[in-house]
Amino acid sequence: MKFFIDTANLDQIKEANALGILDGVTTNPSLMAKEGIRGQEAIVKHYKDICDIVDGDISAEVVGTTFDEIVEEGKRLAAIHPNIVVKVPMIKDGVKAIKWFTDNGIKTNCTLVFNAGQAILCAKAGAKYVSPFVGRIDDSGWDGVQLVEQIVHIYNIQGLKTQVLAASMRSANHIIRCAEVGAHVVTSPLDAILGLLKHPLTDIGLAKFLDDAKKLQ
Repeated sequence: MKFFIDTANLDQIKEANALGILDGVTTNPSLMAKEGIRGQEAIVKHYKDICDIVDGDISAEVVGTTFDEIVEEGKRLAAIHPNIVVKVPMIKDGVKAIKWFTDNGIKTNCTLVFNAGQAILCAKAGAKYVSPFVGRIDDSGWDGVQLVEQIVHIYNIQGLKTQVLAASMRSANHIIRCAEVGAHVVTSPLDAILGLLKHPLTDIGLAKFLDDAKKLQ
């Protein structure tokens, strides 16, 4: 399973990358705005900076909602760096644009996916990734991890090559559960990734080892 970090914060990307386990980055307009990145020139530079840090797929999201807008913006984003993956919303024109991108050699990530039917359309159009939003589905009273499992199952049965990129991770437990059901990728904030390091017995055991080590001096 691949680990992506879901942020536009360069310091957080560097910290995750320093662990040696980072495979890529996902961003969106909200995350870019949170970092104060505004204007086309600044956005392009920021994506280049991310690509300089991480040698892996970097999802860059379009803001257009019509076929022509999505295609034109996607072409500009894809031209920034070979590792850019154009992130396209799950709407009718988005699916049409994914097919166009696929036919023209541009990688895509279909985002805002909330059911298996949407995931099937993404894969049929040729998306490299499909992003079911686990946390937001949980917020609505349903089981987001169960949806990830369902999509993985359908893709395996049908021989579809699209990778399931579990998004909207809220905790380390979300990451573990998505790994259990076969997610190809998880993308999460830095704190969820670092949460995988933590267990109280590890802290207790380390403290005991260090205390015993002092007795050997």
